[in-house]
Amino acid sequence: MNPNANDPRPLYTRATEQAAALIRTVRPDQLSSPTPCPEFDVRTLLSHLTGGTHRIATIGEGGDGMAVHPFVHGIDDKGWPTAYDEARTRVRAAWADDTRLDALVQVPWGEAPGRVALSGYVMENVTHVWDLSESLGHPVQLDPELAEFALAIARRVLPDEERDADTPFDTAQPAPEGADAYGQLAAWLGRKPLG
Repeated sequence: MNPNANDPRPLYTRATEQAAALIRTVRPDQLSSPTPCPEFDVRTLLSHLTGGTHRIATIGEGGDGMAVHPFVHGIDDKGWPTAYDEARTRVRAAWADDTRLDALVQVPWGEAPGRVALSGYVMENVTHVWDLSESLGHPVQLDPELAEFALAIARRVLPDEERDADTPFDTAQPAPEGADAYGQLAAWLGRKPLG
């Protein structure tokens, strides 16, 4: 087992730092741009990144994360960096207690120990950061270790290449030749590069 899976909090923190750096690069004229998620434009993707972060914060706090809508609304176009920073700060506080890693929590895919739940949210965050980076033309260098961890989690929790409509990720696609860990992760979760 990957040693980071025993305590995914440092990787989750790095993933949110990477996301925050990328979010700070978004210009207002890019908010309606397409993303590799056909149903999301950049604004909707930012809403989902922030909403999902509030969901895992609520789970870490011992609350009902499933009652938290995984999108936020009412954010001013210039307010996304602040909104995301507030959400990720909340996650750090919510998961600071080591006992949360062993507590059974409810996540969209069922009941799991906190460490497994948080690892799943590393995978989701890193995947959506690739989506956002692809939409913005790759303005920042992405951390390869985060993608390697996320890819290992994705292959473990979604081992079958074929996915049904109830799975939040599409059927796996072939990875482009020579794809790095981000490209492999994106392909495994059914994404194709834009353009």
